[in-house]
Amino acid sequence: MNEELAARLHSLGYRLTPQRQLVLQAVDKLGHATPDEILAEVQLHASAVNASTVYRNLEVLEELGLVRHAHLSDRAPTYHSVSDHTHFHLVCRKCQRVVSVDAGEVAGFADATRAQHGFVLDVGHLAIFGECVECETDA
Repeated sequence: MNEELAARLHSLGYRLTPQRQLVLQAVDKLGHATPDEILAEVQLHASAVNASTVYRNLEVLEELGLVRHAHLSDRAPTYHSVSDHTHFHLVCRKCQRVVSVDAGEVAGFADATRAQHGFVLDVGHLAIFGECVECETDA
């Protein structure tokens, strides 16, 4: 993976720096995380890394298609790796639980949106807010 990643970065004029590798590893490990959460994870391995380094590297990694971000709350964007599968997010407004759902589950909606409105959905950026069953039954 590191050799593939290094080659891809190099072909686009970037290097696989230790900081970039740590940021990508943190995103992979955490699943869905804000830049501050990623910074905390990175600093476990390299305390000298600061927030601006994390933000810059997240921008580069997103430009390269290695990470995505979504707005899963009113906080900072949440980043996740694209190494697993394309997915969208279900977010419970009460308990803040986030569930990743395979993009194929909205294929019919995406196709209809394209056909009826001439609009292509960016499913990986999609977050649907509501209540999970556990919170709904607690009401």
